[in-house]
Amino acid sequence: MAVFQYKGLDGGGGGVAGIIDADNAKVARTKLRKQGLFPTEIWEQKGGRSKGLSMEVNLGKMFERISQKDVSAMTGQLSTLVGAGIPIVEALTALIDQVEKPKLESVLRDIRERVNQGATLADAMRAHSEVFPDLYTNMVGAGETSGALEVVLQRLTEYTEAQVRLQGKVVSALTYPALMGAVSGLIIIGLFVGVIPRIKRIFESFDSTLPLITRVVMGISDFFLGYWLLLIILGIVGIFGFSRWVRTETGRRRWHTLLLRLPILGKVNRKVAVSRFCRTMSTLLDSGVPILTALGIVKTVVGNEIIADAVASASINISEGQSVAEPLKTSGQFPPLVTHMIAIGEKTGELEPMLGKVADAYDLEVERTLDALTSILEPVMIVVMGGVVAVVALSILLPMLNMSAIAK
Repeated sequence: MAVFQYKGLDGGGGGVAGIIDADNAKVARTKLRKQGLFPTEIWEQKGGRSKGLSMEVNLGKMFERISQKDVSAMTGQLSTLVGAGIPIVEALTALIDQVEKPKLESVLRDIRERVNQGATLADAMRAHSEVFPDLYTNMVGAGETSGALEVVLQRLTEYTEAQVRLQGKVVSALTYPALMGAVSGLIIIGLFVGVIPRIKRIFESFDSTLPLITRVVMGISDFFLGYWLLLIILGIVGIFGFSRWVRTETGRRRWHTLLLRLPILGKVNRKVAVSRFCRTMSTLLDSGVPILTALGIVKTVVGNEIIADAVASASINISEGQSVAEPLKTSGQFPPLVTHMIAIGEKTGELEPMLGKVADAYDLEVERTLDALTSILEPVMIVVMGGVVAVVALSILLPMLNMSAIAK
């Protein structure tokens, strides 16, 4: 085990230095991070300066995905380093030494190289739009221009964390019903494919007409057994065809229209889109991004073509001198409460905090609606599953109850 010396920052941005025992520089940095420290320099005490992470080829990097959670954590660390007065290049170097995903490390190395060559941080990040969307780079650019990069990075951290929380709530609320539905489907298929055919062979030995419900159930079982390959092919073709259709402009618009009109889920989809609109607008405007630029960015992140069109139309009207609330209200895609609160925010000069409050309120409504939906779906799925099992059991029991008549 080697001894390493380090220099860095603590959680409050103060300078720290010391020594630490570790097998290599990477392990040393990991230990320091667990202690709440951000090492900016680290080298082995009895040897040459360590370069930290090795440049080994990592095939896993090709299949890695950089999530919003990764970007949020990296942004928070960058905000701390910038707030402590560390130059951007040195701050990026510290981040490169601390990130654990090789793909994100490669992205940060390229950004550092571009900044070294004279590019702004925002322009360097724009070269990696798959990691840093327009929302992110425009806010960073506004922060660099205004000299408030630390504040903007902190707002970005809060924004991405809020988006991760909302996405997590939606996924966690839908995971259990989806899993339960999949298990129920497998059980039903097992009954029709594994159980019913054996019962059918017994009933076929009797020369008598079976009850209608029994014949129907056995017909379904025969269909599954005879056309299972066709069903699989049709399912694959259907999924592929749907994905192609949704990628077309007409298909995407019709699908997004349907998503907003679905019972219960339509309201959830609209609330999620409105929450994204309000939170993104609040974050952008609070960071100094011009309103028309902000609207151009927001329409790409709301996640629904219909609402995005309403935002695009509103931006045209706003460019002609109208208020923000009026064209949004005219579009009919935003709930009256939202447009009313936006109008109040404009009149009082508190548009950014008002948008943030609307986003918080709708995030809470989404969570409550999903909780209620989950609580309803569970008993409904149990009843449906019980109904199918009851029909199958009845189709078996009725002939058995009349076994003496069938035997004759």
